[in-house]
Amino acid sequence: MNEIKRALISVSNKTSIVEFAKGLQEAGVEILSTGGTARVLEENGVKVTRVSDFTGYPEMLDGRVKTLHPRVHGAILARRDDPKHMKQLQEASIPTIDMVVVNLYPFEETIAKPDSTFEDAIENIDIGGPSMLRSAAKNHRDVAVVVNPDDYTTVIEEMRTSGDLSTDTRWKLALEAFEHTSRYDTVISGYLRSRKEDILFPDTLGLQYERVQELRYGENPNQKAAFYRDPSSKAVCVASSEKLHGKELSYNNILDADAALDILKEFERPACSVIKHTNPCGVAVSDDIYDAFMKAYACDPKSAFGGIIGVNRTMTPEIASEISKYFVELIVAPEYDEEAFAILSRKKNVRIMATHAPIVKEDPVEMKYVKVKGGLLAQTGAFAELDPKDAKVVTKREPTETEMNGLLFAWKVIRHIKSNSILLVQGEETVGIGAGQMSRVDASMLAGHKAGERAAGSQLASDAFFPFRDGVDEAAKVGARAMIQPGGSIRDQEVIDAANEHDMAMVFSGMRMFKH
Repeated sequence: MNEIKRALISVSNKTSIVEFAKGLQEAGVEILSTGGTARVLEENGVKVTRVSDFTGYPEMLDGRVKTLHPRVHGAILARRDDPKHMKQLQEASIPTIDMVVVNLYPFEETIAKPDSTFEDAIENIDIGGPSMLRSAAKNHRDVAVVVNPDDYTTVIEEMRTSGDLSTDTRWKLALEAFEHTSRYDTVISGYLRSRKEDILFPDTLGLQYERVQELRYGENPNQKAAFYRDPSSKAVCVASSEKLHGKELSYNNILDADAALDILKEFERPACSVIKHTNPCGVAVSDDIYDAFMKAYACDPKSAFGGIIGVNRTMTPEIASEISKYFVELIVAPEYDEEAFAILSRKKNVRIMATHAPIVKEDPVEMKYVKVKGGLLAQTGAFAELDPKDAKVVTKREPTETEMNGLLFAWKVIRHIKSNSILLVQGEETVGIGAGQMSRVDASMLAGHKAGERAAGSQLASDAFFPFRDGVDEAAKVGARAMIQPGGSIRDQEVIDAANEHDMAMVFSGMRMFKH
């Protein structure tokens, strides 16, 4: 390691930069700088050598070329322990640059502006900044590289204490610099790709996520885990929500809260979802949010024990009073009435989350990614809407208006239930859910068992076609009167005949809704 004698500072994010530069100056470090950063430092009493004076060349092309010069990159890249490198610097009269403090043009902030143009975006692609960061990070044993204002205090304190920066600190700063430039390039390539609507699955998929927090453990206590967010996402989601009260979020809490929000996004009217292990154990829609909650929870209160409750309207004292009777892990809502929050927060462990935004479906729906060993699966979102006009009645009996409304509600919910799945509803409330079964007839039996007497006169949804008539026979046995399924089996006619025998109405949706 070598003493830090000279630092080049050129930052877009000027948070705390004056204080940091003054700290460096107090440590005897000469400051080089460019453009707006130099002006800010000079106006605040920091002595600055302009990079143009250091290189002997003025800035060119409206500032596009400032630091792309051998005197800059030679000063950064020279290995101090290599006599040949140091001799070449001496012969060229190039003093070393021992610290690079750079963060990049605000490309992401620029493209986020509603009135941003393509030209604006292009002009905010930094060239010299990433080059300096990569040079300094490559040579981090000799050159400290700082990209994050949060590191300024740590760097100054270590320099004051030891007169230098440790090998470990330099390594961590270099890693942060490469992560910074990697994210920058990923955002740029993603923006350019987004301007070509036909590029759905690019040849190279670049994903950048920021760590929100480390979790106590994963799905089970023997697993370590962390939660990351996609900073480019505009979705109303767990990552964008605020925890107002309760224990730290767990891995399973996050998965379940995400599932609760996904279901709520299906409905514009007041709706409630009750989730256990990412499956709904109750969903209902009503003109009144209290009524929606009561109906959703009544679907399967036994399974709802220790579950998660989501509502798409402000949490009311009436709902809060009901929830307080039960053991609930987490509650999520757009906002909370003051009295409702007071009621819920009496239980110190229950997690209370607010989205602070309407829970509505994103447009366009975000891509879905699933990590597998050695690879990644990518697909478009599952929110394929069913136009009622495309629902094909295939039985002698047509569904009544009430039954059709129930079938359309069921179709919105079924795609959120793990396959194989069978769902029984009464209008706009679930009454029996058969989820995650290996055979469809077992899913039918489970849904009927869960519904009990409420299955009589119900409407049924199946996420995939019935391969045999046994699922229809089972549905008829428990009292279902109408059903919706994709169709497409080689035994469709056998299944239709079974429905006709039971005087059931059957509708083909033409689309499968597997969820794994």
